[in-house]
Amino acid sequence: MMKTKWNASLSDHKHDFVSKFGESLVEVLAPQENEKILDVGCGTGDLAHEIAARGAIVLGTDFSQDMILAAQQKYPEIEFKTQDAAALDFTDQYDAVFSNAALHWMKQQDTVIHNIYNALKSGGRFVAEMGGQGNIASIVGALQQSMFALNFPYIEDYFPWYFPSVEEYQTRLENAGFTVERIYLFERPTPLQGEDGLRNWLKMFSHNILQHLSAVEKEQVYAKCEELLKPTYYRGDEWIADYCRLRFVAYKDGVK
Repeated sequence: MMKTKWNASLSDHKHDFVSKFGESLVEVLAPQENEKILDVGCGTGDLAHEIAARGAIVLGTDFSQDMILAAQQKYPEIEFKTQDAAALDFTDQYDAVFSNAALHWMKQQDTVIHNIYNALKSGGRFVAEMGGQGNIASIVGALQQSMFALNFPYIEDYFPWYFPSVEEYQTRLENAGFTVERIYLFERPTPLQGEDGLRNWLKMFSHNILQHLSAVEKEQVYAKCEELLKPTYYRGDEWIADYCRLRFVAYKDGVK
């Protein structure tokens, strides 16, 4: 499977809603002065910056070198590192692990959760939000319908995301040793900026699904998706994506 290619500039300028919506998750994390906090899937570093502004000592990690380079340029006072979450090797080092809009890109879920558990000190907390069951169902459906209508093959193995139910993810966390304080799924309709919002979203996030298509064929898929979704998801002068998010707080060793 082809690796996801991340465009850091597009992320910052067309998809800054990712970090803006994540600001409320920083409030849940409630970082304290001098706490050591690991931000897994930090992107271009905006939320790591928010956490550090509260006085915490932050390490931001992301699989994408482009994202990490952008984060280092924006926030040189914070430590950032290119790191696959499935290869984290910290032991009892962090008071908290934070992750926003990243876990659903990781297929080796049990390995990632195990690594995060190991990274935490006893009593440390894991605070995260990710795509959950039903997330972007309309967009996924439109991609499938568009490819079928255009006679392009839809390859199931290229589907890059993991959108679990509450029950499924709670079980994964508990199997790793976490005590789950709270976990819930909620709908969060998300505006995509401008008339080209859906197209920009597809360019940023559907690379894996469309990796076997030419540039011209991808443009055909984008246009077909816009046609299919516009009657329901284009409102006023912007697109609304049907996001469903899974948010949780869990503790290592059941200590709070």
